[in-house]
Amino acid sequence: MTGQKWGCVRDCMKKEVTEVDGRMDVLSAMKVMKKVSATSLIVKRRDENDEYGLLLFSDIARKVIGQDRAPERVNVHEIMAKPVVTVRPEMHIRYCARLFENFGIGHAPVEEDGKIIGMVSYYRLVLYGLPKLD
Repeated sequence: MTGQKWGCVRDCMKKEVTEVDGRMDVLSAMKVMKKVSATSLIVKRRDENDEYGLLLFSDIARKVIGQDRAPERVNVHEIMAKPVVTVRPEMHIRYCARLFENFGIGHAPVEEDGKIIGMVSYYRLVLYGLPKLD
């Protein structure tokens, strides 16, 4: 270790997340993604005993476009990842990066007190979690 100060997930997560219903069709979800400039959406829990889901651009590309399916005829719940790996906001970015590698993922919702409060990705870990790049 070089003695550099590394941040925690809270320091680099994207705080604006958008939640959608799993029954929404993929075309509508794509419109939401475009409107909010997001590459991922949190899929709401149906009730307190359910788990959160995650819809990524790559899911749409592989499971809808790549399979020549009509996005207006596919529901989000058909292609989303669920349950998803979530991380704590106080997790050290070094461990978050290792978790991503261990599970083969590149995004994770940040969960605190049972609520999603942000989203973290490799992109955000590198650009916002490392020491000042100025």
